Amino acid sequence: MSHAAEQGYFTEENSAEVVVSRNAQAQDARLRQVMEVLVRHLHAAVKEIEPTQEEWLKAILFLTETGHTCTDWRQEYILLSDVLGVSMLVDAINNRKPTGASESTVLGPFHVEGAPERALGDDICLDQKGEAMLVRGRILDIRGNPIPGAKIDVWQANDEGFYDVQQKGLQPDFNLRGVFRSNEAGEYWFKGVRPKFYPIPDDGPVGRLLGALGRHPYRPAHLHYIIEAEGFETLVTHIFDPDDPYIHSDAVFGVKESLMATFDRVEDPARIEEFGFDGPFYDVEYDFVLNPR
Repeated sequence: MSHAAEQGYFTEENSAEVVVSRNAQAQDARLRQVMEVLVRHLHAAVKEIEPTQEEWLKAILFLTETGHTCTDWRQEYILLSDVLGVSMLVDAINNRKPTGASESTVLGPFHVEGAPERALGDDICLDQKGEAMLVRGRILDIRGNPIPGAKIDVWQANDEGFYDVQQKGLQPDFNLRGVFRSNEAGEYWFKGVRPKFYPIPDDGPVGRLLGALGRHPYRPAHLHYIIEAEGFETLVTHIFDPDDPYIHSDAVFGVKESLMATFDRVEDPARIEEFGFDGPFYDVEYDFVLNPR
């Protein structure tokens, strides 16, 4: 460390060293480590960018407005983390899995506790709007053995791209939500409607930032899952429609190639009758592999 840094004198050249040295007495070792890394990278970024005073004030006002936009039901800072790819990076770091195990992705803001437990084969679409869909598959371990009794919490947006909590009074409560249990063969199946892409909230500072960057706010069509089973790590993930127009440009970077499902349109009258539909439907089949705890 330079003599100036040892004396605590701050210069453009040793700015990070001085700040890090002042923080060295922090009692919490993890806090000390985190702040050292943040200070070094932040100071390096400022030196590379060389912002004007006006630009730095604009950045501070952006963060201030982001905080003011947060409410009990909206977290604009999480949205900022999402669109910068940080949420997915933290998820990836905390969910490293062995080859063969299903990959995770972000939870999203629209999960609701207490969704009703339903029988296998039930329809989670309570208002019967949209194109009918059958979702089915198996819950397996790494070796391909079935996992019976796994809890499968599912939820999705409707055919207009809205969750029930976004349309109180327009959609029934717990529309397109349900909890299922895999059978002895590890199988699960339920009915829903083909989901649609939708925008993340873009009427605040994060949305304006996306616009300024020439980016759209859309997430491609997907279904959400939380899968739990005794002796296994909980899996929080989606499955995606590979034909969605935004599949390669998800605003929050949540798409992974391994999470692509196939949405096959079924028009054969015999199969329509076999699965209990009134007309054509989409058949979506996807197996999940859980990692042992």
